[in-house]
Amino acid sequence: MSRKQIAVKGPRVKIVPNAASPLEKHAARPAKRHTAELAYAELRRRIIESELTPGSYLLEQEVALMLGFSRTPIREAAIRLQGEGLVQIVPRHGIRIVPTSLSDIENIYQVLISLESTAAGLVASRKDVDLTPLVEACETMTAALERADLLAWTAADEVFHETLIALSANARLKSVVMNCRDQVHRVRRFTQMVKAHPQPRASIQEHYAIIDAIRRGDASKASALYRAHRERGWRDQTKVLEQFGIQQA
Repeated sequence: MSRKQIAVKGPRVKIVPNAASPLEKHAARPAKRHTAELAYAELRRRIIESELTPGSYLLEQEVALMLGFSRTPIREAAIRLQGEGLVQIVPRHGIRIVPTSLSDIENIYQVLISLESTAAGLVASRKDVDLTPLVEACETMTAALERADLLAWTAADEVFHETLIALSANARLKSVVMNCRDQVHRVRRFTQMVKAHPQPRASIQEHYAIIDAIRRGDASKASALYRAHRERGWRDQTKVLEQFGIQQA
C-alpha cells in the first residue's frame, strides 16, 4: 500500500496520496543539481573540444538526446554557458554554438602573455625549484611529435605551461590564467581537426631555452623568452584562423 500523508484543514480531513515528505524533497534537490552539473560539464567539454561545430544551431531536444539528459538540465546548462560566452540561446532556433573570434583570442592571449611571462620570472627568482616536470613535459612533447601524435603533443605542452604557472607559487595569478586556458585549447583543437596546426617543433626548443634561463636564475631573460614564445604562438594561430575565415567579433 502506498504511503499517504494526512493534512488537516478545518473540520475536514483531506487525504493527499503519495505526497513527498520534506526529507524526500530535500534529497531530490541535490540529485537535480548533480544532473544539471553533469549536463553542463559534458556540453561544455564538447564545445571546448570543438566536437560541436562553431556557429551551428542545436535544438534543446537534440542536445538532450545526444547527451542522454532531459531538457531541463540542458536548458540550465545552456544558460550557464551563455554567461560564459560559449553559446547563445536563440528563441525558436535553439542553442547556437558561438564561434571563436579573433578579437576574443587576441584579448585572451594578451592576458596570458602578460601573466605567464611574469610567472616565468617568478619561477626563475625562486631558489631550489625542481624543474624536472618541465623537462619531462618537453621530452613527452618530443616523443609525441616523432610519432606524429598531435593530441599527445598538445596535452604535454599544456602540462608544461600549467606546471610553470604552478611553480610560480602565486595562487591568484594561477587562477586568472587557468580561466583563460580553455579558449586557447579550443582554438588549438580546431586547428588540429582541420589539420592546419603550425609546426610545433619550435615550441619545444623555446621551452628548453626558458628552462635554461630559469635554471640560471635569470628572471628577466626567462620572462622575455616566455613572452616571445607566446607572441609567436599567437601569430601562428592568427594565420590559421584567418585562413579558415575566422573574423573579428
